[in-house]
Amino acid sequence: QVQLVESGGGLVQAGGSLRLSCAASGRTSSASVVGWFRQAPGKEREFVAAIRWSGAITRYTDSVKGRFSISKDNAKNTVYLQMNSLKPEDTAVYYCAAKYGGVDNIYGFGFWGQGTQVTVSS
Repeated sequence: QVQLVESGGGLVQAGGSLRLSCAASGRTSSASVVGWFRQAPGKEREFVAAIRWSGAITRYTDSVKGRFSISKDNAKNTVYLQMNSLKPEDTAVYYCAAKYGGVDNIYGFGFWGQGTQVTVSS
C-alpha cells in the first residue's frame, strides 16, 4: 500500500498562487507515477498533472499548461503542484494519486489521498 497525504490548499484571490504538496509513504516502490486530479462541485473528477518518480517526464491537462508546474523531491518522497495565475474555475478539491506505470495515459491510479480544498475567489 502507498499512503498519500496532501497539504497546501486554501483560499486565494484570482491571479494568486498556491503550492500543494503530496507526501508519500508506505510501499512507494509500488508507484512509479504520482498525479494530481481535481473535482469541482457537481463535476466529475479530472486529471490535472502527473510526474514520474524517476526522470523528469511530466504530463498536464491543457487548461493548466503554462500556469501549473508539477515537481518532486525524491529524498522527501514528496510531489508538489505549483499553481500560478489561479482562476475561479480552478476551484476544486485537489487529490494526489499514484500508480505503477507511465505518464502516457491518465488511467490506472490505484492509490489516492484524502484531498485538499482549493478555492479561488474572483
